[in-house]
Amino acid sequence: MASIFPLEGGCDCKTVRYRMETRPLFVNCCHCRWCQRETGASFALNAMIEADRVTLLGEEPEVVDTPSASGQGQKIARCPKCRIAVWSNYSGAGPSVRFVRVGTLDEPDHLPPDIHIFTGTKQPWVMLPPGTPAVAEYYDRNEYWPAESLARREAQLAKIAAAKAGG
Repeated sequence: MASIFPLEGGCDCKTVRYRMETRPLFVNCCHCRWCQRETGASFALNAMIEADRVTLLGEEPEVVDTPSASGQGQKIARCPKCRIAVWSNYSGAGPSVRFVRVGTLDEPDHLPPDIHIFTGTKQPWVMLPPGTPAVAEYYDRNEYWPAESLARREAQLAKIAAAKAGG
């Protein structure tokens, strides 16, 4: 089977364009009330991928500090012109992992959710598909992520640790 990657995406006005070079680590469909409020929709669909696997093809997005349920905030990368959010960085992973908004991909159909999270606060009329894991809150990545993604995460953590030790 041929790889669908790289995949390109961007904002509505095409000022911010990017390319996901490889498959993401994992795709979360978050049904928490914060994601509902921030998106104005029933959930947020985010593809987690290492920042160095996302190539910027257009202008730099503007990074906006935004509150989050954890109290640690998130940084949302938005187009400076049309204001569309293209990805976020959360404090836990920092700038090394981007949570790319799947809906900003030119072909978002390629990245369905690997898991539905915070389903305890999902809209009651949203029907979850059978066969896709769903959890009331968050999950243990060791239980759900594929081995390749776990290995990529460990490599990313080692790279961060090495940079801190050398800097």
